Amino acid sequence: MTLDTLIGEPWADYGLVDSGHGRKLERYGRFRFIRPEPQAMWAPATEDWKAQGEFVPASDEDGGGRWVFAEPVPREGWPLKWNEVRFTAQTTPFRHLGFFPDMAPVWSWMRERVADKPGAECMNLFGYTGVGTLAMATAGAKMVHVDASKKSVEAARANAALSGRADAPVRWIIDDAAKFVAREVRRGRRYDGILLDPPKYGRGPEGEIWRLEEDLPRLIADCRRLIDADSRFLFLTVYAVRMSALAIGELLAQLFADLPGTVEAGELGVREEARGLALPTAIWARWSR
Repeated sequence: MTLDTLIGEPWADYGLVDSGHGRKLERYGRFRFIRPEPQAMWAPATEDWKAQGEFVPASDEDGGGRWVFAEPVPREGWPLKWNEVRFTAQTTPFRHLGFFPDMAPVWSWMRERVADKPGAECMNLFGYTGVGTLAMATAGAKMVHVDASKKSVEAARANAALSGRADAPVRWIIDDAAKFVAREVRRGRRYDGILLDPPKYGRGPEGEIWRLEEDLPRLIADCRRLIDADSRFLFLTVYAVRMSALAIGELLAQLFADLPGTVEAGELGVREEARGLALPTAIWARWSR
């Protein structure tokens, strides 16, 4: 197993402008925002940050906080674009803005894996607002998009319509990810690729409890049963700081040992525009062939 980094570069509608002293300044289209970022332990390029909004975290360690706006920002969101994919950015109570820009190199990598396989069948677990799903669908893949949140799936379908892909071959599934995958195993289904971005903690639509450290190995084992020697990839991202890239890499290496291909792991990050430094955001592991 090898360790590597995937660094997202700025694009027209997104950029990490500056970072430091535990915060980051980003541009999302025509708006700029400041958010907490514990990994930005260095000094910023400049102290003169101007933004339309800032997320101020709560004083406890359990998350929470609120947005403070210096200028009006559309509450219903505003459109952004990545390649052919159009989607809505929006300030959310969870401090992010409706998508994860550090995933851009992952979207590109997945598209490359199935570029020579028209109609490849892939699944996006914990699919959220569907930007990753649409990145694959616009490249010709048939997609299964799974999220426990009805609101998130509705937002994903709205993003599909915004991209002109309302009729794209996507199955939109509101379900607990682990239960859905287990049923797919019993059905004897297979996939050419699987993307999963599980949260540290979550609840399914029927109150199912998800705890990353306890439930991830079983979920990956079930995903392995949906992958065969003709499949192209499984990509896992983890934002939990107590887990390491080596740990999730060795988990995949063990479960995929019987298949040809390569297991890799590493860190995900974004490139700062001010100085070109890389801000780490998550860890990942993947199997591919």
